[in-house]
Amino acid sequence: MNPVWITTAEIWISTLLLLILTALIVIGLTLFTIDITQTKNAIRRNYPLIGRFRFFFEHLGVFFRQYFFAMDREEMPFNRALREWAYRAAKNEDNTIPFGSTRDLNPVGSISFVNCPYPTLESDAAPAQPMVIGPQCKHPFEAKSLFNISGMSFGALSHVAVRALSHGASGVGCWMNTGEGGLSPYHLEGGCDVVMQIGTAKYGVRDGDGKLSDERLREVAAIEQVRMFEIKLSQGAKPGKGGILPGIKVTAEIAAIRGIPAGEDSISPNRHVEIENPGDLLDMIAHIREVTGKPVGFKLVIGGCNVLDHLFDEIKRRGDASAPDFITLDSSDGGTGAAPQPLMDFMGLPLKESLPMLIDHLVGYGLRDRVRVICSGKLITPSGVAWALCMGADFIVSARGFMFALGCIQAMQCNKNTCPTGITTHQKRLQRGLVPQDKAVRVQHYVENMMHDVGVIAHSCGVIYPRQLQRRHARIITTDGNSTGLHLLHPETEAGFPHGKKRS
Repeated sequence: MNPVWITTAEIWISTLLLLILTALIVIGLTLFTIDITQTKNAIRRNYPLIGRFRFFFEHLGVFFRQYFFAMDREEMPFNRALREWAYRAAKNEDNTIPFGSTRDLNPVGSISFVNCPYPTLESDAAPAQPMVIGPQCKHPFEAKSLFNISGMSFGALSHVAVRALSHGASGVGCWMNTGEGGLSPYHLEGGCDVVMQIGTAKYGVRDGDGKLSDERLREVAAIEQVRMFEIKLSQGAKPGKGGILPGIKVTAEIAAIRGIPAGEDSISPNRHVEIENPGDLLDMIAHIREVTGKPVGFKLVIGGCNVLDHLFDEIKRRGDASAPDFITLDSSDGGTGAAPQPLMDFMGLPLKESLPMLIDHLVGYGLRDRVRVICSGKLITPSGVAWALCMGADFIVSARGFMFALGCIQAMQCNKNTCPTGITTHQKRLQRGLVPQDKAVRVQHYVENMMHDVGVIAHSCGVIYPRQLQRRHARIITTDGNSTGLHLLHPETEAGFPHGKKRS
């Protein structure tokens, strides 16, 4: 071996190591100087360079808690047990568990279902029957599935995620809500039924001045896949505030669909400028229904019962035909959209309180058969869906459940365009990981297994169809540690409310 070659190699390696060491020292001294002289952060000023590790470990803590330290049912907003059910359902894996449940049955608010000693003889209850929405409309919608995809706009979601949802929904027969970002080719690609949401900015159905356009409404309504129109008043993530799409996610394509400048924040108005009272809302519903010929309803988060009293009083004054064809009720713990934390944490009523309130008002005012009720809010497992059916919902929609079906790992990067699974990012490198053809199958499996397991609960309660579940079929733990029937905690209302009476 040539000693000259060895000497030359050693020199090169030594020089390289010296350069690396010098660079590290220079970088370290630079950061040290920056930290000790800056005035905005006390930790970095008092502990220059070393203080920077605090933020690094704080960021890593989110993931360490998720995988190593949090118990199966401790994590928020969705614990590991809930996510695991969604993952297994989407992958069509065995959902049986051994050796008993890890669920604590004692906390106040825990739900259990009332098993029937003589359940139906079928191995599982039959799937939910189709239900017609807007039978009075020129083009009513016969919805096949009671579990469907909630509003998530193209923009909040990547095009590969929307494509996967569209194909999966088509394969299983459920509908897909566009969210407020307008109708994109990706929503239609799979051939599924589509609910066109009209947000406060009117994306997709507005004219050059940002106002509702009858011409655009007719164009969208002419698409056979578009089955209904949903006016969004508010959503669970941010009641009282319009949609927020950070400018980093407003690509040229998304900007063209929405009719806004690319690269700028997409901030929708806090409300529809045309709607200031219940009469205005009913006027817009009637107008869109007349222009499109299709069922029209609205989505909201309830903050109290007065909004329902005022609306239903106005409907009764005008006549039942003026009522919306459906109401989508969102829970205050919704959360797919980017939102200010005070609104996310403290605004509006959760579904457990607002759903029975809405159902009771509809029954009391004699509108229950006229208006279909769709609800959403962390209902990603069969128990949540079955509870909503017990409370009176006709349909359940989910956003985050379908995100889990697409592979979401709850990385909490939805608003940063850095989603590691490609679901909520427009970075091509990250989108590459989400293959629509594969994820569409998972979306289909998720709905199929959801409906199967809801059917299992219904079967065990002694009913044939899931929509036959009633409040008497579920119980809830109260403050004294014992359970009581939901029909006692929320007595059903007879027609004639508020002058009617509650039924126990």
